[in-house]
Amino acid sequence: MSIAIQRLDTQQPGFESDLEAVLRWESREDPEVVARVQQIVDAIREGGDDALVRFTQEFDDRKIGDVDDLIVTRDSMAIAWDRLATADRETLKTAADRIREYHERQVSPDLEYTDEFGNTLGSRITPIARIGAYVPSGQASYPSTVLMTLVPAKIAGVSETIVAVPMAQDTISDHVLAALHLIEPTHVFGIGGAQAIAAMAFGTGSVPKVDKIVGPGGEWVAAAKKLVFGPVGIESIAGPSEILVIADGSVDPIWTAWDLMSQAEHDANAQAILVSPSSRYLEDVGTQIDANLKRSPRADIIRKSLASRGAFIQTRSLDEAIEIANRIAPEHLQLAVSNPRNHLANIKHAGAIFLGQFSAETLGDYVAGPSHVLPTFGTARYASVLSVQDFTKRTSIIDISESGADVLGRVASQLAEVEGLHAHAEAARVRLRDYDSNR
Repeated sequence: MSIAIQRLDTQQPGFESDLEAVLRWESREDPEVVARVQQIVDAIREGGDDALVRFTQEFDDRKIGDVDDLIVTRDSMAIAWDRLATADRETLKTAADRIREYHERQVSPDLEYTDEFGNTLGSRITPIARIGAYVPSGQASYPSTVLMTLVPAKIAGVSETIVAVPMAQDTISDHVLAALHLIEPTHVFGIGGAQAIAAMAFGTGSVPKVDKIVGPGGEWVAAAKKLVFGPVGIESIAGPSEILVIADGSVDPIWTAWDLMSQAEHDANAQAILVSPSSRYLEDVGTQIDANLKRSPRADIIRKSLASRGAFIQTRSLDEAIEIANRIAPEHLQLAVSNPRNHLANIKHAGAIFLGQFSAETLGDYVAGPSHVLPTFGTARYASVLSVQDFTKRTSIIDISESGADVLGRVASQLAEVEGLHAHAEAARVRLRDYDSNR
């Protein structure tokens, strides 16, 4: 195996520190980036459209005169749709239909029940009014992100969808424009980076202020999302793409090689990890990566990614491989093993789990159905895939009966007194049937 990738073995001394080093990513909290992003966010909040135009000219090298030039028109989307080959239009439609079918099954009904005291309790689910979706456009264009973010939002009932997509040097992919034409967001702006996040978070005059921002992005976008959280909701702080493959040797090593490369090709900070009890399989996959790189247009990016953040880890057993996966909590986890469902219950932390040899992660990126916006940086320990629920709010409904107030009021007043909150206690007591006689 000649590719430059770290080899770890759970039985070797120093494994724990070596694994920690593989998982560490120093630039995720680059203080210089954070400081610069803070300046951009502050400038957008104070300067609105003027600051947005200035930053777009500077960072995206765009020849624009005023804020109107940032608007991506419906006509330009329709023209791009018409320019696409019929096969490309059908591909976008198929992906959109599958994503829609999956997410329509996530719609939850309101909850309501009546307890033994005649109290009616429940919750009501309502859509967020206005959301912002960030669609990256750096080293690649992502029409799939248009579908994966906006389709669930539309199903949730969001009435206004604002999209920000970078247009470096005044260019944008026809496929992104066509995907936007297919989904029909309310407004689309050709803006990117931290300035786009700040514009949607605070509003600029032309860009409406949104209630929540979703979608992946680079480190400047991630830093901006963290800084604006509070005034606006965010679904996650997305990091570089990650894949962890657990393999027992039953899947063709050529397939696994391409699976690892599919994530490594995103950018040099992406992470691809293969975990297996078979040293022979690790060698075979490495050999296949070498061969595959000879016909990969993004070979340089893949090599950098594998060298800086990739790893092949040999374990004592599949059970130990699963333990390591749970510690890492990867964005994408492939169970490239025989009878993968036998192991599914033991997987505790992963953004998305792909079962068996035919469940390539790349199918989840585009067309399987679930959104590809997933938790990274180990946040799958507590965070979830983007879903319809991310675009809704749950509101409690509490309808207390007269007899219910008499029963629950006694409990509430006692607890309020324990907490030293007299007014709370009295607000409960005044509703008791014998309140006057207890004064």
